[in-house]
Amino acid sequence: MEQMDGHADSPELEQLYRDFDANQLSPLWTQREGLMPMAPEPAAVAHVWKWQTLYELARRSGDLVPVGRGGERRAIGLANPGLPGTAYATPTLWAAIQYLGPRETAPEHRHSQNAFRFVVEGEGVWTVVNGDPVAMRRGDLLLTASWNFHGHHNDTDQPMAWIDGLDIPFSNYTDVGFFEYGSERVTDEASPAVSRAERLWGHPGLRPLSGLEDTASSPLAAYRWENTDAALREQLLLEDEGHPATVEQGHAAIRYVNPTTGGDVMPTIRAEFHRLRAGVETPTRHEVGSSVWQVFEGDGSVVLGGTEHKLVTGDLFVVPSWVPWSLHSTSQFDLFRFNDGPIIDRLNFARTYIPGENA
Repeated sequence: MEQMDGHADSPELEQLYRDFDANQLSPLWTQREGLMPMAPEPAAVAHVWKWQTLYELARRSGDLVPVGRGGERRAIGLANPGLPGTAYATPTLWAAIQYLGPRETAPEHRHSQNAFRFVVEGEGVWTVVNGDPVAMRRGDLLLTASWNFHGHHNDTDQPMAWIDGLDIPFSNYTDVGFFEYGSERVTDEASPAVSRAERLWGHPGLRPLSGLEDTASSPLAAYRWENTDAALREQLLLEDEGHPATVEQGHAAIRYVNPTTGGDVMPTIRAEFHRLRAGVETPTRHEVGSSVWQVFEGDGSVVLGGTEHKLVTGDLFVVPSWVPWSLHSTSQFDLFRFNDGPIIDRLNFARTYIPGENA
């Protein structure tokens, strides 16, 4: 071992390092670059999962693996190749494809982790959140906030798959997790078109006087596709009319919000939806924090760290912290995104770099 000035260590200094090891100590001067890099150096890597492959594996799981108490869910985690030994998509986010067969029920449970579901295709499943049955349909974002009992039941003769997003890695790292079993089936097997939460909270710009207290997570159980689609469509129409409405030319986007605060739908997870006109190429961005995207509709590609990946409906990809990315659309290109933005913002670590703009 050499000293920091490059000279050979003295016997006394070598003994000092041995004593450090014996007492479970590690001096900063031997590891500064690993602890404090010049820019983020994520262990997670950019990766793409193809929906066709995921769905086929989920279907085979449906034939072979029962859903029920114990395993709880037929959910298959997207394991980042840079995070071996985990089922994590990023150091803060967990993503999975979940599959429920015809007439199946996933039993109720609750946990500290925040969770949501996003549906890229299909319908016929109701997720029951604290006794409130919520219909799941194409394009819908469904929330299950921390410590809410929830289960799922499929009332049809067809299977259904969707993606789950949770803050499991962050919760595990901070040791905040609790879990509790609930009903063996679901507490309400009704299948209404509109949930009670939507009837109370799903009116734009209107807040019930019975719910004046702010909540950490949104009390609205479902964000429906027809509203998301309309908001994106109007942004692009306003752009056509010469009004400022889009995040950049040809790129409409929305953030799902908590109606009690106007902030993110959950304290640890941000959810967005993006629509690009055909032929749009977004600027390359570096962002602190990680995100997972799913193509909802259309064709295009993502450039991750300089490598282009072709994408079609259902495909998912992960963008680790500070890995440069940009989107290119062939047709109208609709994408759902979730990330750890609320954590990054609250800790004041947020930073974005766009080459040529931030120079």
